[in-house]
Amino acid sequence: MLTSTPITPDLVRGALELEPTEQGLRPHRFPASARAQADGQLAMAEAQPSGVRLVFRTKATVIELDTIRTTVTYVGLPGRPDGIYDLVVDGRLARQATGSAGHVLEIDMATGEADFRAGQAGTVRFEGLADTAKDVEIWLPWNEATELVALRTDAPAEPLPDNGRRVWLHHGSSISHGSNAASPTTTWPAVAAVGGGVKLVNLGVGGSALVDPYTARVIRDARADLISVKLGINVVNHDAMRLRVFGPAVHGFIDTIREGHPETPLLVVSPICCPIHEDTPGPSAPSFDENGIHFAAGGDPADVRAGKLTLSVIRDELARIVQARAKDDPNLYYLDGLELYGPDDYAENPLPDELHPDAATQRLIGRRFAARAFGAAGPFSIYSP
Repeated sequence: MLTSTPITPDLVRGALELEPTEQGLRPHRFPASARAQADGQLAMAEAQPSGVRLVFRTKATVIELDTIRTTVTYVGLPGRPDGIYDLVVDGRLARQATGSAGHVLEIDMATGEADFRAGQAGTVRFEGLADTAKDVEIWLPWNEATELVALRTDAPAEPLPDNGRRVWLHHGSSISHGSNAASPTTTWPAVAAVGGGVKLVNLGVGGSALVDPYTARVIRDARADLISVKLGINVVNHDAMRLRVFGPAVHGFIDTIREGHPETPLLVVSPICCPIHEDTPGPSAPSFDENGIHFAAGGDPADVRAGKLTLSVIRDELARIVQARAKDDPNLYYLDGLELYGPDDYAENPLPDELHPDAATQRLIGRRFAARAFGAAGPFSIYSP
């Protein structure tokens, strides 16, 4: 006999807002004030609950979660794999399942038009669990917007008390969002959070790490003991800025964060290796074939002299800004993204579409970030001053 437990905020981690819907709650990683200033790309990305999980303590042997998912498909391209729900018990992955039913959003990348088809709730079921007291986490898919409708168990489910672990808030692009990760606990921020023993709030948003002022305000106003921002690739692949604008924008971004977190360790991370844009500006130009989507650089290297941005230019500028500011801000740090995934890594395991890492590289980046940020000599180490 399964009984329902109301899905209340104390059961949800990793979301900054829970929006009531007709049937349940929709987790958001950006609050309404930011969403009102953003475009459709950010709205779609932030509603995909990367890093969001239900957390509770129970003796249940069976757990069911009703959700309404929104899957995204693209005209002319193969369907994307179903989003995966990871069940973690006492810190270890115990089960995986996929959702069913739900809404479908079909996008025509050639025209920009979108077709939304409404669907019904589906049920994710985990069974065969031990009938002992355990701490349970259900990590939601990183790539499907998800409404939480109902939680049912065959034993009471209770909120977990705060375990005292530090909250790490991270912002970045689709790479931080989870692109091509095998499951929600294997995105690189999730892997790094486990390695660092911290609670993750993932503000990685595909296509939307553009040094936007509203994002800085979200970070400023959020609870965080540790903050990292990974900037650069979206600025290049949107061809969104020139060097003259990028530098001041980064300064303003950091200034805003510091209004709410004046002494919080803040790590600025530059882009990982992406050969198409190392020395060639954007925009990123997509092409399509039977194998899916691939990207090439659409800019001209000669335009760098006129201020166009490449990843090499951005790394130099971010390093310069952090070095200059760190004289008065001892809790500001820089990490070169090439330490997470560099040219040698690309030679051994290239980016499948020339822009996004594969599942194995997601895990690799997570392990390396954990070692460099949370290790004994890292800026997020518990031994750091």
